Amino acid sequence: MYQSFIGLEIHIHLLTDTKVFCSCKAAFGSEPNTNVCPVCLGHPGVLPALNKAAFDMGALVARALNCSIPDRTWFERKQYFYPDMPKNYQISQFASPLGQQGYMDMVIRGQKKRVRIKECHLEEDAGKMIHAGSVSLIDYNRAGTALLEIVTEPDLETGAEAEAFIQQLRRLVRFLRVCDGNMEEGSLRADANVSVNLRGAGLGRKVEVKNLNSSRFVRLALDYEIERQKEVLDAGGVVKQETRLWNENRDQTESMRSKEDSHDYRFFPEPDLPVLEIDEAYRSEIQGRLMELPLDRMERFVRDYGLSLEQADYICEERALADYFEAVVQAIEALPKEEAARRVALWLAADVKRVMNRDGVGADGIGQWSFSPRRLAQIVELLGRGAISGKIAKQVLELSVSEDRDPLAIVQERGWQLIQDPELINRYVQIVCEREAGSFDEAAAAREGGNLKRFETLSAYLVGKVLAESQGRCDALLVKEHIEKKIGEAKKCAC
Repeated sequence: MYQSFIGLEIHIHLLTDTKVFCSCKAAFGSEPNTNVCPVCLGHPGVLPALNKAAFDMGALVARALNCSIPDRTWFERKQYFYPDMPKNYQISQFASPLGQQGYMDMVIRGQKKRVRIKECHLEEDAGKMIHAGSVSLIDYNRAGTALLEIVTEPDLETGAEAEAFIQQLRRLVRFLRVCDGNMEEGSLRADANVSVNLRGAGLGRKVEVKNLNSSRFVRLALDYEIERQKEVLDAGGVVKQETRLWNENRDQTESMRSKEDSHDYRFFPEPDLPVLEIDEAYRSEIQGRLMELPLDRMERFVRDYGLSLEQADYICEERALADYFEAVVQAIEALPKEEAARRVALWLAADVKRVMNRDGVGADGIGQWSFSPRRLAQIVELLGRGAISGKIAKQVLELSVSEDRDPLAIVQERGWQLIQDPELINRYVQIVCEREAGSFDEAAAAREGGNLKRFETLSAYLVGKVLAESQGRCDALLVKEHIEKKIGEAKKCAC
């Protein structure tokens, strides 16, 4: 009956060394009000100067989002009073933002969805208010930090879609290395505009939900707000255009203030900054900085390496992890490419991930880890050609990380290569035969009686006993052949 429309306004802190209009350090976690100067504090008579690195990063994101970069762009003053905005206006972009009319494809529930990007505009951030009981404190360290706002068209319909969009945008900007995406530190924040109307009737009255600092809260807040608006309409009421906040303790949105329109901000061109003329040489320079983006890389991993969508999605979560994966696959020569890739993906998602989590190595830091791609390639190659068992491979991984040594050297030094000599395997089988004569006889009877399930169970049990006796060094497939042969001789067995 109803249709919901969601548009997002996502703010990302750009990873510049200094703020966008002054030379103050841009850093999270400094002592309050230490990274400030007359410019970012809005003292009379000061002049802003644009940080070129911030503009370049903004343009790079705009192109990654398939936006066009205009021939001319400029900054405006956005007038409003708020305690953490020291100038009582914000230098932002309105009439001609640096990125216009783009799109981003995302994957939701295994399906691709295209979300249109209205614009990307560069601006300065406000400070931070800290409420302590009846007192409010202000830290201006963040005031003037380079902020890129990405505004979507109302193409999303559910909280889950909005959450997925934010997660994939976070991945994109981390791939580009222009933002760390740490929502808990405020490096990536989201406001959401949501309206509900009868299906086919177009947009309804817009409600803004402000300052959502996790993708999960975005989903919860939007799902709640959609249901709230439906209830208002069902009761014959009219949805009030307003700004609301998400109360995470009560799991509900709450009214904050009436919603402003753009004319309320009294935009006018910033008189202290010139109009920027953008030529084709600059556009080509920015285009040349783009690399293979997360979704494209994910699709290539599925297409070229035969990975599942889930495997490719995990590996492409971080650019460093995707680079590591490809470096391992390229270092493996003894296995076909697709087989090598699937084996590497399994190791990265299981045993390697476990060791990384234990040792505090993040996926974004795997490129600096002592356990290099060449070392993982050695383990996968040894296991793939049957030189070591899976159990031994796990031990080799642990030792390679803890001792900072090559897996091949560890295997050779400890004599951990799989035993494939038939005579030696037969000795281990004979030892188990003497200890487990009853199991051999029972397995023989099960096979002769046609009870194949019982036969397989007992056969696997005996293989396990042989592997335990050899400390996992015997080749399991050869052991199985010897066991089955011995079972056939069970009645003749002297034991």
